[in-house]
Amino acid sequence: MTKRIILIVLDSAGVGALPDADKYGDEGSNTIGHILDAMGNDFTLPNLEKLGLYKILDRKTALPDSAIIGCYGKMATKSPAKDTTAGHWEMAGIVLDKPLPTYPEGFPKDIIERFEKLTGAKVLGNCAASGTEIIKRFGGEHSNTGYPIVYTSADSVFQIAAHEKAYGLEKLYNVCEIARDMLKGEHAVGRVIARPFAGENGNYVRTDNRKDYSLAPFEPTVLDEIKNSNGEVVAIGKIEDIFNGKGITKAVHTQDNTSGMEVTAEEIKLTAYAAGAAGGTDKKTLIFTNLVDFDMLWGHRRDVKSYARALKDFDNFLPRLTGMMENDDILIITADHGCDPSFTKHTDHTREYVPLLIYGNRIKKNVNLGIRDSLADIAQTIADMFELPEMKNGKSFKTAIVNYE
Repeated sequence: MTKRIILIVLDSAGVGALPDADKYGDEGSNTIGHILDAMGNDFTLPNLEKLGLYKILDRKTALPDSAIIGCYGKMATKSPAKDTTAGHWEMAGIVLDKPLPTYPEGFPKDIIERFEKLTGAKVLGNCAASGTEIIKRFGGEHSNTGYPIVYTSADSVFQIAAHEKAYGLEKLYNVCEIARDMLKGEHAVGRVIARPFAGENGNYVRTDNRKDYSLAPFEPTVLDEIKNSNGEVVAIGKIEDIFNGKGITKAVHTQDNTSGMEVTAEEIKLTAYAAGAAGGTDKKTLIFTNLVDFDMLWGHRRDVKSYARALKDFDNFLPRLTGMMENDDILIITADHGCDPSFTKHTDHTREYVPLLIYGNRIKKNVNLGIRDSLADIAQTIADMFELPEMKNGKSFKTAIVNYE
C-alpha cells in the first residue's frame, strides 16, 4: 500500500483552452504552451519533459518513449469556474454545481454599507482591479484618510488593501474577519484576502503578510478522509487558507516558490518515518504544496519571461525532489486553472485544462492517462491509493499507473 503522496500544484500552469473557454472569454489560451513558444527552442524543461509534459502539449520531443519516466494526461475542471478555490476543492473531491459569486462591477451598495457600518469607516475603491493597480490609484488617499481599500477581480474574492504600518496588520486582519463573517449565503465569496502594502508618496509595494480567509468546504474532502484515518495532511503555501484549515494536520506558510520548494523537501525528510520509511509506521501522509508565484507574480502581470524562469526553477528542482522519494512514494504534479501570461484580452485566470504528471518507483512509465473529466480524479485516486472510503466525485486511475510487479 502507498503510504505517502506528494501533490504539488503549479498555480495557474494550464495546458490549453477547455472546450467551453469561449464562455469565459478565454478561447485560444494555453499557459505553458505559449510560454514555450515565446521563449524559443533554446528554452527547455527537460525534467518535466521526462515526466511527459511535452506529450500533454503535443509538442515535438527528442526523447524516445523509453525515456519517459512518468504517467501523463490532462484534466478538465468540471466545476463552472476558473478560480483557485474551485480548482483546489475539485482536486480534493468537491465539484461545484454553480460558481462562487463574483462582482466584476464591484460589490452591491448594501454589502458595502453594511461593511462600513460594521468597521466604522468608509471604504475606497469597490471595483475590480489588479493588486498593484489598486494601491497605485488609492494608496495616497488611503494614507490621508485611513479608509481601507476594497476591491475584487474575476475570482470570487473580497480583497482589502491597507498600509501595513499606518493602518496596522492586526487592524487589517480584524476587518477581514468581519468581512468573512458578513459574507454568507448568496454573497459567500470564496476568499476574503488581506492585502497589506508598504511605502510612501505613491511608491507602494505589496508585502508578504497577505492572509486569506476562505469559505470552508461544505462537503468532506479527501483531506478530511486522510485526517480521520489518523493520517497526516501537510499543507504547504496557501493550502491551509484555501481549505480554511479543514482536513489539515500541519500547515507551513511560505513566502515564495523557492521557499515552497525548500519546505516541501524538508517535509519529505520529516515525514519519511511516519509514512513507513526505514521501519516506520503505516501512517498515510499527504504533502500538499501550492506554488503561488506562477499565478500571483507572473500570470496576472502578463510576465512571460519571469513565468518561464519560474518553470525552469521548478524543473531544476525536480531531480532533487525525486531523489528524496522512498520506494512507495508517489508524486503528482498538476495545476488549478490557467493564467496565460501571453493572453491579451484580460489579466485574469484562463479556463484551461491542467497537467497531470505522476512519478514514483512503483509507477508505470510512459502511460498516457488521456483527458480526465474532472480534477476530482486526483481525490478519488488518493483515496484508492490510501485504501480510504470512495469519494463522491471523480474516477480513480490507480490501476492504470501502479506497477504491481
